[in-house]
Amino acid sequence: MSEIWKIVVVWIVTSISLLIISKLPLGVEIDTSDKALLSAAVLGIVTALVRPILGLAFVLPSLLTLDMLSGLFTFMVAVVCFSIAAWLVEGFRLRFGIWSAILGAFALTIINNLIYRLLGV
Repeated sequence: MSEIWKIVVVWIVTSISLLIISKLPLGVEIDTSDKALLSAAVLGIVTALVRPILGLAFVLPSLLTLDMLSGLFTFMVAVVCFSIAAWLVEGFRLRFGIWSAILGAFALTIINNLIYRLLGV
């Protein structure tokens, strides 16, 4: 599969996951499927830009804890990216603020993984 198709698959899977999450009582609201597509694109771009920057900020704590908390730091980066995407996209809201971002990022990870397993990707 070419790199472009991989990006398209990730974009569509993330959009579907966001739509599913918006139907759960987590406080994540997305108005339309078009907004889900836009939100998934923005989330991907934000993650690509923010992850390296925050990753550098978490290098020292990761080294000090001997990488025992690296999963937590990775999740914190995902929550920050989820929050920024919601802030940037009109029609993508976090009703309960940081709690919705935490629950939404966690749900996005789980639902994306389930969809990828179903697709065999």
